[in-house]
Amino acid sequence: MTEPRLADADLAALVEEWIDWAETARRLGVTVGKVRTMIRDHELAAAVPSPGAGQQVPALFVQDGLVVKGLPGLLTVLHDGRYDDRECIAWIFSDLDLPGRPIDALRENRGSEVKRRAQAMAF
Repeated sequence: MTEPRLADADLAALVEEWIDWAETARRLGVTVGKVRTMIRDHELAAAVPSPGAGQQVPALFVQDGLVVKGLPGLLTVLHDGRYDDRECIAWIFSDLDLPGRPIDALRENRGSEVKRRAQAMAF
């Protein structure tokens, strides 16, 4: 039996709350243009969670007015491994043997193990 591909993951089921770029900008205290730049530069990731929804950012990527510590580095590692934003989000919100999901580890400032696993997976 093969493992399901990250690209086929149901993001709407994995991610509890999504925010549009305007709300992301408001929570970070930046412009929507800056959010666009942050997504392009892999400081944030965005995807279309369900058909017709438009690109959105997982709300858990923002914590206390900042991008979650360690997220930009993790996204860079995953993108270097040729994963797109949708696959990155699916991996970050999947329940792994960390314990728990990578997003929870990042939000609890336990990003080293997450980054190690991402490096092993990406290369």
